[in-house]
Amino acid sequence: MKRPAIFAGMALLAMTSLSPAQQQKTNEELIQIAILLDASNSMDGLIGQAKTQLWKIVNELALAKRNGHVPRLEVAFYEYGKSSLPSSTGYIRQIMPLSTDLDKISDELFKLTTNGGDEYCGQVQQRAIEDLAWNTNAGVMKAIFIAGNEAFTQGSVDYTKSSREAIAKGIVVNTIFCGSKSEGINTKWKDGADLADGSFMNIDQNQKVVDIKAPQDSVIMALGRQLNTTYISYGSAGFARKEMQLKQDQNAQAAAPAAMVQRSVAKASAGYSNENWDLVDAKKEKKVSVAEMKAEELPEEMKKMSPQEREAYVEKKAAERAELQGKISKLNAERREYVAEEQKKTSADNTLDKAVIDAVRKVAVKKGYGFDSK
Repeated sequence: MKRPAIFAGMALLAMTSLSPAQQQKTNEELIQIAILLDASNSMDGLIGQAKTQLWKIVNELALAKRNGHVPRLEVAFYEYGKSSLPSSTGYIRQIMPLSTDLDKISDELFKLTTNGGDEYCGQVQQRAIEDLAWNTNAGVMKAIFIAGNEAFTQGSVDYTKSSREAIAKGIVVNTIFCGSKSEGINTKWKDGADLADGSFMNIDQNQKVVDIKAPQDSVIMALGRQLNTTYISYGSAGFARKEMQLKQDQNAQAAAPAAMVQRSVAKASAGYSNENWDLVDAKKEKKVSVAEMKAEELPEEMKKMSPQEREAYVEKKAAERAELQGKISKLNAERREYVAEEQKKTSADNTLDKAVIDAVRKVAVKKGYGFDSK
């Protein structure tokens, strides 16, 4: 029986977004990551870890800065090794292209299913290298995280070729083996990382995640729910996207209370930007002119407003959001100090979040990024 594959780095979800103008001027302040997930057999234990740790990883990575800027983060996902996928594709499917859409990434995580199959690491690496819109700027941090537990050598595409192809394009390959370190080395997972200047890691997929409860948790979650009232959906997809936002709150809450706390913190960061469906973010990013929008593009409560009333309404919601975000950020700084002290009392550190955060920080530091302590 094949062991569950690791869900590597779902977390890598959230650094702050720059405005379009800033993106053009500081194109190097960008991190691109592709997550390649072995979806063969059951990975319920690993999916459970991912669900509880997703937003924690997001918030840890939001501490990265270079030249005073927090980078924009783009994440892509593939699943491989699932027998229900066509054999003609190598049992590989792109779940998402490179994207900054955190709620969509979370939604895809909670929809993942598994079944047995053949895991072709070399081939899925090659697909990610060739299919995705990797930025060609040498200053951009580009990395692949491939996770699984079968031999890295399976399939018709030689992993040594795809790993070398990755680093030739400036893409670092990090491998996460779900099992013992010695077995990961013997089955060439370490070699795959070494060939592309990456990190080899192994984790215990069955280790119980320690849920540290902090005095600030209940207030942070309540403020996180209040944040939802400041979002103003617009356009044909607006209503559905606001429903997705609520759904991801429910998913995080169901996974673990700590996951909902971390999601609330992420929603209070600049990285959680929804300009494609929320008028507050869209106005901030200069994607729309609220006064000039057609009535049918607006939510019911705004359809009969004058242009001046529309502007005032959006500004009011923006002010409410900023106030709530400030409160959450302050409480989270206090929470981080409390949790850091409590973590010293436990040795449970062989889990997904630590593996991913350690590897990303290692690559990021080489690219000139520093990490704030709070």
